[in-house]
Amino acid sequence: MPRKNVSVPSLKGVSPPSNFGQSEASGNPHAETSEEKVELRKKVTLLRGISIIIGTIIGAGIFISPKGILKNSGSVGMSLVVWVACGILSLFGALCYAELGTCIKKSGGHYTYILEAFGPQMAFVRLWVDMIAIRPTGIAVIGLAFGRYILEPIFMPCGVPEIGVKLATAIGITAVMYINSMSVSWTARIQVFLTFCKLLVIAIIIVPGLYHLFKGETKNFENAFQVNTVDLTGLPLAFYSGMYAYAGWFYLNFVTEEVENPERTVPLAICISMAIITICFTLTNVAYLTILTAEEVLASDAVAVTFAEKLMGNFSYAVPIFVALSCFGSMNGGLFAVSRMFYVASREGQLPEVLSMIHIRRHTPLPAVIVLYPVTLLILFLGDIYSLLNFMSFMRWLFIGVVVVGLIYMRYTRPEMPRPFKVPIFIPALFSLTCFFMVFLSLYSDPVNTGIGFAISLTGIPAYYIFIHFQKKPKWFLQFSDFVNRSLQIILEVVPVEH
Repeated sequence: MPRKNVSVPSLKGVSPPSNFGQSEASGNPHAETSEEKVELRKKVTLLRGISIIIGTIIGAGIFISPKGILKNSGSVGMSLVVWVACGILSLFGALCYAELGTCIKKSGGHYTYILEAFGPQMAFVRLWVDMIAIRPTGIAVIGLAFGRYILEPIFMPCGVPEIGVKLATAIGITAVMYINSMSVSWTARIQVFLTFCKLLVIAIIIVPGLYHLFKGETKNFENAFQVNTVDLTGLPLAFYSGMYAYAGWFYLNFVTEEVENPERTVPLAICISMAIITICFTLTNVAYLTILTAEEVLASDAVAVTFAEKLMGNFSYAVPIFVALSCFGSMNGGLFAVSRMFYVASREGQLPEVLSMIHIRRHTPLPAVIVLYPVTLLILFLGDIYSLLNFMSFMRWLFIGVVVVGLIYMRYTRPEMPRPFKVPIFIPALFSLTCFFMVFLSLYSDPVNTGIGFAISLTGIPAYYIFIHFQKKPKWFLQFSDFVNRSLQIILEVVPVEH
C-alpha cells in the first residue's frame, strides 16, 4: 500500500520511551548521554557474506539427489562437465549481480534492480509472486527436508511418519524465524557456524573418496564419455537441475545496506563463494562416483547416506544430522536475505508501512522477518507444496533473466551511474540467454504447471492497480490500514528507521 496513505501518527516521529530500551540520564550513572539511532547496522563482513552465499546454496540437494544430472547427462564424464559448466554459468550470473550490488547500494535484490531498471509495476509483480507463493513454498520445502532428516536417526530403520515430519518442520521454521527476529549478529554467527558444518561434511565425503581414487580405484570412470549413452535431448534438463543446485548466489544482494564496504565485499564474497562451491560440488560428485557405480547413484534416494553406508559403516547414522543442519542453514540464510526485500518494498511504498520498521532494542526488521510465517505454515499443513514449487520454479529464472537484461539496459540508459565493479557485456548477455532458455525449457517440458504458475504471476497486475496505482481509497480502508499499522507497531515494539 502506498506510504502516503498509511500513517502512524501516534507513534511516528515520537522518540521511543525509556522502557523500550532508551537510557535515561537522570538517576543512572551508567546511562548513555545520547540516544541510540534505530536502524539496520552494517554487520555483514566478508566472512559473513561468504557464509550467507555458501550456507544458502548448499542445502539438501548435494547430499540427496545428484542423480538428476547423472540421469539426464547420460554418462559419468558428461555429468561432471555439467557440474563445472553450471558452476561457471552461475558465476557469470553472480558477477552480474556483483555489478548491480556495487552501483545500486540498496538492499532488496531482484526487486530493487527491477524497480530501478523497469519501474514499479514489474517490480511489484515480482514481489507479489514472491510473497504469495515462491518464498513460503521454498521455505516449506527445505523445511520438510530438515524435518525428515532430523528425525531419521530416531526412527531408523523404519520410515518417519509424515505428521512427525511436518511438526519437526514447523518447529524448525519457527526457530529460524525467532533467530532472525532476535539478532542480526546471532543470525550471522549461526550462519557462519552452519556453513563450516556443511563444508566439514563435504570434506568428510571428498577426502576418503579422493583417497580411494588416487589409490587406483578408477573403474567407475572407465569409458566415462561413452557417446552412445549421451542423450542430447536430456542435456538441457541436466543443466536445469545443475543451475537449480547452484541457485542462491544472489542472496547477498538482498542485504547490501548491511554489508561493510559493499564495493569491495560484495564482488569478493561472490567470487570466493562461487569458486568454493563449484570445487566442492564437483569433487563431491567425483567422490560419490569413485565409491558408487552410476547404477547405485541412480538407484539411491539419498546419495550421501548410501555413500556413508558403503564406506563408513556406523558413521552413516550421522549423515542425516548433517543434512538437517545443512537445510537449517539454507532456511536461515534465505530468510535473512528475503526479509530485507520485504523491508525495502515497504520503504518504497509497495507493502504496508509496518514492514519497514525496526525493533527498538534488537535492531532487526522484525515485521519483515515474520510476515511469511502464517502463509508458510498454512502451505506446510494444507497445501500441495511440490506442485506449487513446480508452478513457480520457472518464474525464478524468468525474473533473474529480466534483472540481468536490466543491467544491460541501464548500461545504455544510465551511463553516468558509478560502477565500481563492471563485467564485460558478453557475460550478462550469455547469462540472460541461459535464463530465458531455461524458461522456454519449462514451457516445453511441463506446459500445464508452467502455465498455472504464469497465471498466478499475472494476478500481480490487477493487485498492483488495486493496492498501489489507485490513489483514492475508501475512508474506511485508510482508517483500517492506519489502525492495523499502529496496533502492530505497539505489539511488535517497532519504529520507523531514524534518518
